[in-house]
Amino acid sequence: MSTKSINTLQRPIPEPFFRILRAFAFDPSCSRNYGNFMTLQVPFEHSMGPGPVGNYVAVVDYDAANKCYYEPVDLNDPRILATNGLDPSESDPRFHQQMVYAVVSETIERFKFALGRDIRWRRGGPPGARFHGRLVLLPHGIQEANAYYDPEMHAILFGYFKASETDPGSNLPGQTIFTCLAHDIVAHETTHAVVDGIRPYYMEATNEDVAAFHEAFADIVALFQHFSMKDAVLQALRRTGGTLFRPKMDPEVKPGVDGPLVTAQLTTDNPLVGLANQFGDGIGLHGPLRSAIGTPPNSKALEYTAEPHERGAILVAAVFDAFFTVFLRRTEDLWRIAGISRDEAQDVDLHPDLLARLADEASQTAGHFETLCIRALDYAPAVDITFGDYLRALITADHDIVHDDDLGYRGALIDAFRLRGIRPEGVPSYSEDALLWRPPEEPLALPGLQMVSPYLSQEDRRAIQESNAKKLFAFAKDHAETFGFSDTGRISVDSFHYVHRIGPDGNLLMEMVAQVIEKGKNNDKSGAPNVFGGVSIVFNTDGTVRYCIRKSLKTRSENQAAFRRALWAGSAAGAYAPFKSLPIDFRALHRGY
Repeated sequence: MSTKSINTLQRPIPEPFFRILRAFAFDPSCSRNYGNFMTLQVPFEHSMGPGPVGNYVAVVDYDAANKCYYEPVDLNDPRILATNGLDPSESDPRFHQQMVYAVVSETIERFKFALGRDIRWRRGGPPGARFHGRLVLLPHGIQEANAYYDPEMHAILFGYFKASETDPGSNLPGQTIFTCLAHDIVAHETTHAVVDGIRPYYMEATNEDVAAFHEAFADIVALFQHFSMKDAVLQALRRTGGTLFRPKMDPEVKPGVDGPLVTAQLTTDNPLVGLANQFGDGIGLHGPLRSAIGTPPNSKALEYTAEPHERGAILVAAVFDAFFTVFLRRTEDLWRIAGISRDEAQDVDLHPDLLARLADEASQTAGHFETLCIRALDYAPAVDITFGDYLRALITADHDIVHDDDLGYRGALIDAFRLRGIRPEGVPSYSEDALLWRPPEEPLALPGLQMVSPYLSQEDRRAIQESNAKKLFAFAKDHAETFGFSDTGRISVDSFHYVHRIGPDGNLLMEMVAQVIEKGKNNDKSGAPNVFGGVSIVFNTDGTVRYCIRKSLKTRSENQAAFRRALWAGSAAGAYAPFKSLPIDFRALHRGY
């Protein structure tokens, strides 16, 4: 019997764009409550190896305290792929590796989307070194109640420690707590690393806001990620009467006249507004390590608050004050449609449809604010940032992409910063127009800058980058007076990149952002480090200068030197001891929590 071959049409199977991985939404202390078991969608890296080791990060699970390596997880194992990653587990080091990889990858993607470009880590290290160009993640790097980003190692080290034996909160006495399993902590430390790549001179403590900004910004990014967790947002809305910002949530069942008799009748912390709940409990704080809900606005607080976390909390409070204000405004119509007021909502069960709509608005508004907060980095000074500078960066970044502020984002931010006593330098008022950065008084342009296309070869891209750097350097020298440079022999082009941003109206904004740095000598004999000046330049696509955001050493060098002398003269236990030796020592800084 003869057979005939059957021709079949071979259609290629499309490559996956995303990898689904399981993670804790908060930390293990929440168990399955509040939607704590979640899945994250991260880019699918086809060449990823065990560890995991991808394009941006390398997870190296070396336990320094026990002097051993743990078996690396292979996320390309078919069994792991089929089950969307390993189940959340406190006892399996392979899940710990999966968790840090997933949350770091998610945070990187948020920065890439907001900035409209790829990110790069801090430059340094020998080109031939293993994992060169990647951020190393050590899930069990230290045995202490700490986690920190180390710029010299190009690594994040996550600690583990025993909970208090006498005051462990919701943990077992002496229970081992892993900081790598806290979504907040992983996102916070990743943000430190990303900011160091974008604004490396923010590691130089040139005024009392710099370290506080680093801490506050990392908290802001970590806290806003809570609002992408739909189940947690729904529960918080239901148990806070639709307001979200209350630090405590109502019990699931109202207690009787004898008080609460079962767990369901107890009030609980609102996980959306707290950061590192298990960590805070484990060290005896009886609640989260920090919160987006602080004290009432106090315009004098910055005058007597020096410790970086406490000072940074003022900036966090201002941003979240604006966020919650906008959320309340955006949902007023939903309450009218539902036929109830927010005051009445405390005593009624909210309809599931209303809760769903409120949750959508909360998540969308949080996404807008997080994107704005990240995008503002490109409109911030290259060095010596203050909280007032950041307010101007926020207003300018939002104005550039959304001219008509019909939802009142910018107005809410200005009011919140004003009430917290955050005062920008060199502006006549808190009006939006006064806060916007300005172009140079004399029009400037640098024609001939080339776009670096991702489709070009590496050699061609390098040639374009070198050409752009030379043109920028010559441009900066030719306009030294405009850019505030005092010594053109000590300037360098730190970075430049094209950005592509899409606004909510669908409009595409294309710009080029560059940083030029001037390093000045400290000429006194105190032993204090050098001082720094610089300029952030935002170009239009035709090479005209849109904004020139400068910090001139001509006017700021003495202030920086005086601040450094005060640090060096202070006691070892002072609030700023972690950066008496530069760059900022996050390990020492985070020991103060």
